[in-house]
Amino acid sequence: MGNDNDEGAARPARPKRADARRNKETLLDAAAAVFVTAGVEAPVRDIAARAGVGMGTIYRHFPTRADLIIAVYRHQVDACAEAGPALLSAGPTPHAALGQWIDLFVGFLVTKHGLAAVLQSDSAGFDTLHAYFLDRLVPVCTQLLEAAAAAGEIRSDVDAYEFMRGVGNLCIGADSDPRYDARRLVALLVAGLRQAR
Repeated sequence: MGNDNDEGAARPARPKRADARRNKETLLDAAAAVFVTAGVEAPVRDIAARAGVGMGTIYRHFPTRADLIIAVYRHQVDACAEAGPALLSAGPTPHAALGQWIDLFVGFLVTKHGLAAVLQSDSAGFDTLHAYFLDRLVPVCTQLLEAAAAAGEIRSDVDAYEFMRGVGNLCIGADSDPRYDARRLVALLVAGLRQAR
């Protein structure tokens, strides 16, 4: 009987880790959604309710609000980075994949609502996160641009960092002016990359 209990106790360890990872991702997605609608100062109980977890779960993973904000930022950067190669392999053309990825990137930039402002108060922490952002996303954008250029769809002299800065600049103020459509302007920028025939 002791052996049965030991075996039963040993087996659930892996599912618990998988559950914890899923809980954490669900929590980060919920926090991001709440931050978009209510800002980064939204009550933790709102995030817990949206994620379907207890507040203790949030504090166990993220002891401070800053920890949660940083984790949400990194989670969104990671999701954007992982989407690039997936879109490139599944898309009809590299240019179409680039357009879809840039649309995701714009969504990240426009909806981060206050994340960067809060993070900039800790300049060393912000610099670290900004470096993470660049390290993860510039290579993905480079891969997409190079694939589209190799396919003859776009001009070949586009620098990923410069292009991403341009997209970022077009997104400034989009969250505070309902008449300003950053996505439409960014789509024009992406269309403008087309190789002249």
